[in-house]
Amino acid sequence: RKRDRQPARQTEKERVRNGRAKEIMISREKQERTRRERESERERETERKREREKQRETEREREREREREKC
Repeated sequence: RKRDRQPARQTEKERVRNGRAKEIMISREKQERTRRERESERERETERKREREKQRETEREREREREREKC
């Protein structure tokens, strides 16, 4: 009865193939992580730009107020 026997050990070919598959999986995960990090960095940069622009606008408003007060 073949079913009762333990499964055959991995052949060298299978071991190599599985190792490669694992390496590929790991490298894909790394790429994905890198991509997510870049994306979130871009989002933070956009947010910073927005903040700076808001500050500039506020500064311009203050300037206009000063100009009006002079008149």
